[in-house]
Amino acid sequence: MSKSPVLEASVISTAKLSPNLLDLVDSLAADFATRAAIHDRNSSFPFENFDALHKAKLLSLTVPVEFGGLAVGYTTACRVIEKIASGDASTALVLTMHYLQHTNAARHRRWHPTVYEKLCRESVQGIALLNAARVEPELGTPARGGLPATIAKRTSDGWLITGHKQYTTGSPILRYFVVWARTDDDEQQVGSFLIPRDIPGVKIVETWDHLGMRATGSHDLILEDAYIPTEYALDVYPVKAWSQPDPLMLAVGSLFLSALYQGVATAARDWLVDYLNERSPTNLGASLATLPHFQTSVGEIEALLYANHRLIYSLAADIDKGEHEPNVNLQAQTVKYLATSNAIQAVEIGLKLVGNPGLSKKNPLERHYRDVLCSRIHTPQNDVICLSLGKSALSIKS
Repeated sequence: MSKSPVLEASVISTAKLSPNLLDLVDSLAADFATRAAIHDRNSSFPFENFDALHKAKLLSLTVPVEFGGLAVGYTTACRVIEKIASGDASTALVLTMHYLQHTNAARHRRWHPTVYEKLCRESVQGIALLNAARVEPELGTPARGGLPATIAKRTSDGWLITGHKQYTTGSPILRYFVVWARTDDDEQQVGSFLIPRDIPGVKIVETWDHLGMRATGSHDLILEDAYIPTEYALDVYPVKAWSQPDPLMLAVGSLFLSALYQGVATAARDWLVDYLNERSPTNLGASLATLPHFQTSVGEIEALLYANHRLIYSLAADIDKGEHEPNVNLQAQTVKYLATSNAIQAVEIGLKLVGNPGLSKKNPLERHYRDVLCSRIHTPQNDVICLSLGKSALSIKS
């Protein structure tokens, strides 16, 4: 595939990943790309991709070294996510959510130490992915407020969890679900509970049939008195004492997602460049790439992707060096707003340039477009970001 010279250099070193492993990430992305269209069309889950990621030791990228992981910085994680997304966006999204759970747990160490070590070592030794399960049919996304309908009922030695979660990304392969629920105590508590997939009372209902990210297996999770031990309550506090998550971890989530959709847009750009160089209409007698109009439009795409690269990796580098601002979450949200908007625009420019071939299922551009549009639905959504930016500029407290 064609490469853009302006996007090749990383902002900071990725020394914790050897050059051989970085080459392996490139190789994996290229391999994933050969099957991405099939999984997209069939809405099938790419299990084989996660076998390959495990063999490459990439499932433990954000696991602490003390438990056998690589514990890389945020810049390196973004780089891996971006590259995997250029091969298969759905695989990258599942991987991103797994990385985020381990990143958060490693930073705070609030989970029961024995349970946490078990999760880490399982992730190193095998395919043991985890992801949050938070969205519910009645509540919608919890980022906009409200308490979950999912109930954690106390027993003498544990919890019984009952509830219905939607959009559980990676559900066909997840070994654990980090379920957001409230307790049935007189003084209600709220927080996360660790649910293994192989216990009684856990059911996956295959509901995922969306426009984009079709291979993520983001199905519904149904829990009916699923029993877990007491120590599987991960981060539970009285409702009155519940506070917003760590701003730095929220920032990292925005950066990881920005890197993912940068990968999708870059893959679209690469296909477009190859197409324009290879397509030579008989009346032109040369490739479309020789026409100034096409050159100008590709230049617009390059500018958008370059801006994204600088935004994502400059902030990631600041965080890695501990030089980020107190309002790092708002900064990262701004990066997400700009980077995902630019990514969508970049793919749209390509579609306008090539016309019908761009919307043909035999070419990947239409899939990249459907996938990149999904950037709009991830928390925080654009309206929330812009509202926060406006309030900050106007010195209005939330």
